[in-house]
Amino acid sequence: MPGPLAGLRVLDLSRVLAGPSCAQILGDLGAEVIKVERPGVGDDTRHWGPPWLTDANGEDTRESSYYLSTNRGKHSITVDITTDPGREIVLALARASDVCVENFKVGALAARGLGVDDLRTANPALIHVSITGFGQTGPRADQPGYDYLAQALGGMMSITGRPDDEPGGGPQRTGVAIADMSSGLFATIAVLAALFHRERTGDGQAVDIALLDCQVAMLMNQALSYLVSGNVPQRTGAWHPSLAPYQPFTTADGQVVIAVGNDRQFAQLCGHLDLNELVDDARFATNPARNEHRAILAGRLQAVLATIPSADLLAALPDLGVPAAAINDIADTFAEPQVQHRGMRIDLPHASAGTAPGIGSPINLSATPVEYTTAPPLLGEHTDTVLERVLGYDAERIAELRATGAI
Repeated sequence: MPGPLAGLRVLDLSRVLAGPSCAQILGDLGAEVIKVERPGVGDDTRHWGPPWLTDANGEDTRESSYYLSTNRGKHSITVDITTDPGREIVLALARASDVCVENFKVGALAARGLGVDDLRTANPALIHVSITGFGQTGPRADQPGYDYLAQALGGMMSITGRPDDEPGGGPQRTGVAIADMSSGLFATIAVLAALFHRERTGDGQAVDIALLDCQVAMLMNQALSYLVSGNVPQRTGAWHPSLAPYQPFTTADGQVVIAVGNDRQFAQLCGHLDLNELVDDARFATNPARNEHRAILAGRLQAVLATIPSADLLAALPDLGVPAAAINDIADTFAEPQVQHRGMRIDLPHASAGTAPGIGSPINLSATPVEYTTAPPLLGEHTDTVLERVLGYDAERIAELRATGAI
């Protein structure tokens, strides 16, 4: 079966992570994605290395891992949008597309005659997605914005890391670009909603996505804790602010995370550790009580857990219904049998390296499964074929465009 979005065409004018990740998800679901890049330079992340993808001889291809992470299944064409012929190519592609994704600064494309109004005048059915740091409106709209800024302004760093009074305390950014990636996800959701609206009405629309908005939305329970109580959440390091015990513990030979979410799981944990007296202790009988006395409780549990090998705990606790897991590094994660079973590592044919690894999609559809077509393309790999197939340009016209530097 073709993917659920088969037959749709996405014009990807974006770069770095948020926009490209949205376009990649749409491509995984069957859409054709045409990525427009600057001649000779391309997406910024093409230069964000090392590491670089290596070929069969172990030689660097200069294809960065950063770029490879969000650009599979796309067709890359190089177009100089500052030229009149380049502008006309983008307008023509917009007429032939269903969705456009871009993340230029507010007003930058409009200044070149390629803004949302220009593209939607060319194609009123177009769904135009703009992803910026701060959105199209507001006092910061004109400012440049990146993931790190969104994490800082959006409160994420204030709740990530150790408390100030602990060694190494202070605000931390997350280990991945959470504002960028969540913006890509929210943008994808918006595209699917807009496609459903267009199916009923025939009308496209503009979608305004801001990294800062998405970062604030990702605060979820922490934000509601503040809005309900008026108390500003603080960094708790390894501790969960609302659940106990819900943290790492040192074992006889390492560490495990034990995540107790209800009283039954707590009773099962205590029974396995021969600490049944804790279940009947009023300080630990309910989750609110355990939260209030979390340090005492952690000390009692830690004294016993330190005598038990990690493997024994990880074998026994899940069978008892108590969530527990090793703390994997990324190599351990991809060696994890469950991760392998779920197909979360993929390998795709690549034009210069032979094959390129990738991260599988977490979307599993029973009737129209995700399909991976090609690895992320080389810069401009498909310029001629896209101009011929989609826009009907002949070889002579393409040669003229290349001679002028428009492509």
